[in-house]
Amino acid sequence: MSSESRTQPVPDRVTDQEADMVPIGRHSEASASTDGNTDDSTGDSVDDGTGRTAPTRRSTATTAGGGLLLVGVALAAANMRPAVTSLASLLGGVQESLGASTTWASVITSVPTLCFGVAGISAPLLARRWGNNRVVGLSLAVLTVAMLLRVAAGPWTVLGGTVLVCAAIAMCNVLIPVVVKESFPGRVGLATGVYTTAMAAGGSAGSAFTPWLRSELGSWQFALATWSVLALAAFLVWAPATRRRGPAGRASVSSDTPRRSLKHSPLAWAVTGYFAMQSLVAYVVMGWLPEVFKAAGMAAGQAGALLGLLLLIGVPVSMVLPPLVTKTRSQSWWALGLALIAIAGFLGLLLAPMAAPVMWALLIGTGMSAFPLALTFISLRTSNAADTGQLSAMAQSIGYLIASSGPFLFGMLHTLTSGWTASLTVILGILALQGTVGIFAGRPRTVGEQAARE
Repeated sequence: MSSESRTQPVPDRVTDQEADMVPIGRHSEASASTDGNTDDSTGDSVDDGTGRTAPTRRSTATTAGGGLLLVGVALAAANMRPAVTSLASLLGGVQESLGASTTWASVITSVPTLCFGVAGISAPLLARRWGNNRVVGLSLAVLTVAMLLRVAAGPWTVLGGTVLVCAAIAMCNVLIPVVVKESFPGRVGLATGVYTTAMAAGGSAGSAFTPWLRSELGSWQFALATWSVLALAAFLVWAPATRRRGPAGRASVSSDTPRRSLKHSPLAWAVTGYFAMQSLVAYVVMGWLPEVFKAAGMAAGQAGALLGLLLLIGVPVSMVLPPLVTKTRSQSWWALGLALIAIAGFLGLLLAPMAAPVMWALLIGTGMSAFPLALTFISLRTSNAADTGQLSAMAQSIGYLIASSGPFLFGMLHTLTSGWTASLTVILGILALQGTVGIFAGRPRTVGEQAARE
């Protein structure tokens, strides 16, 4: 029997009606550490003169601070993909303009996931020192500057700037789910839906509009730099939103809940494996799908627009999926179903790419909604913010490190075989494994429950 604390906080899977009926005192158990200030996330309870407790006006659902923070979360999430998809949509032209090699192109498509893994390891350490909110705010500021710097010179500047861009994104990737868990404990599904919807919309916009921006502005450099405006907007909202919520939010790292190691937890490894495989597939798609379609005879502009469509389908799916899955006891069938849908799309792309390219893109895009499911797993498979922070860091750092091999190997297999068949076949195998692991990750239990039984 573990010596860990066995206090049970409010369950994360709470329906909207149930959340409204949960006493304020119980909410505070789940979010007592938000930004170092309980009031900001859950509100206080006061005696109304009848012996009953009544909530004050400082609940998450009703405070202006809570609403502004949700806007900040959405804007921050909207920046998590455009820096990657905008470059992917112009990759061939950028490579030709810079006189860069195919190896350079393979490396730069692998940089996002590699940086997400390496930088993600340091996110919890920085959050323990400065707090979640400050680290996310600083990351948004770095992202704004880095997107301008990476287009200032030659291929190595683009590569170095992309590393810095992706390191900033990695910090947000790890810490924003923790902010969601802490700040919206009774609305995890809703807040995750907002987060993932904004992320999908940003990724789609980055792919769809960047070729148009290049045409209108006259260069790929100006087209890529334009997305720094979105990062600046996120920073300008995040700073006041988190300032209104008190101290810098060291909740996930300094709460009274003991921090336990998850390295011996099969459930934590299942969530990590699921996160790794869906990330690998997603970044292969964002980095290489336009090139696959162009090799099949599609024009560059159409291929970029198709990637935008593929990512756009994730917007409505991301909006409805997290609230739906949080209302089901098990998420195993959701994980398996999404994998099968993606497999159908990749089979079409492999066997008859130009027969129904829009259909293949829609199927792949729907299957890529495994990402919001993976983020939801991080919240549903934990029972407190401390465990959420640990599982988020583990799943994203290890997951992205594993996923970083995907875009590189996908491109190198193409170089070695002079075709896309081998690369696409490997992706089909990874999707099959993703669905299998997702069955285990989706079972209704938490890492805390596992630790208590050991």
